[in-house]
Amino acid sequence: MANLGQVIVGFLIIGIVACVDSAEEQVVTYVFGDSLTEVGNNNYLQSLAKSNFPFYGIDYEGGKATGRFTNGRTIGDIISAKLGVPSPPPYLSLAPNDDAILKGVNYASGGAGILNDTGLYFIQRMTFDDQIKSFEKTKEAIKAKIGQEAAEKHVNQAVYFIGMGSNDYVNNFLQPFLAAGQQYTHDEFVELLTSTLGEQFTRLHQLGARKMIFHGLGPLGCIPSQRVKSTRRICLKQVNLWVQEFNSKVEKLVATLNKHLPYAQISFADTYPIVLDLIENPTSYGFKISNTSCCNVDTSVGGLCLPNSKLCNNRREYVFWDAFHPTDAANAVLADKIFTTLFHQASSSPAPAPTPTPRKFLMTLINLD
Repeated sequence: MANLGQVIVGFLIIGIVACVDSAEEQVVTYVFGDSLTEVGNNNYLQSLAKSNFPFYGIDYEGGKATGRFTNGRTIGDIISAKLGVPSPPPYLSLAPNDDAILKGVNYASGGAGILNDTGLYFIQRMTFDDQIKSFEKTKEAIKAKIGQEAAEKHVNQAVYFIGMGSNDYVNNFLQPFLAAGQQYTHDEFVELLTSTLGEQFTRLHQLGARKMIFHGLGPLGCIPSQRVKSTRRICLKQVNLWVQEFNSKVEKLVATLNKHLPYAQISFADTYPIVLDLIENPTSYGFKISNTSCCNVDTSVGGLCLPNSKLCNNRREYVFWDAFHPTDAANAVLADKIFTTLFHQASSSPAPAPTPTPRKFLMTLINLD
């Protein structure tokens, strides 16, 4: 339902954002996305895109399925644990006037897409437009709590992480029985995606969002749900080319919006090469298998790990948990790799400098200063 590349840098920064010295004002994070960033919103919906059942969560604390689409922790959980802070809670778990909304909210929903008709067959899910409307309600609740002037400052200073687009391909354009794949050429489809995304960025900006990070798509042609379409179980080259075209157009869109939206600081995070390296060279990272999933899923009925599915003997040997999502072990390796790499880059400037604090590192990454 989502791709790994969208969230690596985003979740890294989420953890770092929250790790602020107690003497400093805490930076608040609002998360928009799909099943890789979801932490339980779909538990509250009549949705077919759910993971609050075994064997999801089998390696999570207590062996409990929470609505995370993996056998254990998400990358956000891992980074947050490193820094001793909690991840933002799911929006639908909170009362409208809950004080927790002042500390950040996660609106992500499995099956969500940029387009409203993406994931339609999941029945209920919070599309990106729905998530933006939910954030608008959050802002109104914040205004009621702290007043309009303080609320505007609050939303202006918050950081917004957005991971959208993979479902628009996997659960829309690439499905032969859905209208988008028949109605549009890819050139037309990618233009529709980027123009819609531009309108959504603009709406968030109108609501006060200034510091936004959009995570580009990873190599969707290499996830198990797409490999099964190849007789040799290899990556689908055409799908990956389409993904790279989408990433390129979104990067240009972000540059344009930064020029035209007052005070906008939108960043594009390209994690495609990092995820591709893990998939193409799994043994370099301690894995044995990256071309299929640990859970023996049936891609003809969704590709999720159902309670009657058969699991692999060693979950740590697999990069993918189900047809779409990484294992806890893969999340751990990627979180450690990206965390270490980015801290090294931030502390290796030409002029000698002390290793940056988490807050200074965050400012370097997303140019908040």
